[in-house]
Amino acid sequence: MISTSREVAHRRYGGAAWTRKEGQNPEGGLNAKGRAAYNQANPDKPGLKPPQPEGGPRRDSFCARMEGMKKKLTSKKTANDPQSRINKSLRAWNC
Repeated sequence: MISTSREVAHRRYGGAAWTRKEGQNPEGGLNAKGRAAYNQANPDKPGLKPPQPEGGPRRDSFCARMEGMKKKLTSKKTANDPQSRINKSLRAWNC
């Protein structure tokens, strides 16, 4: 079977950029490289956009969804850790 260059890169580097540190923003969420890798890996889905911290319906929806996830799906330790991915993401969106 002939492998595509994407399959070879996936095996060699351990997955798409959005699943590794190089595609993740240290302040939370994905950086531009991570969003581009996700959009390339999922062409049938609508593209990911950068955070919308100034407000708007995307921000309201994101904040409501993530606050619920923080309460129900994280441990108490993670929920209180300011360096956890979920808390960094909420800060990036000004939730």
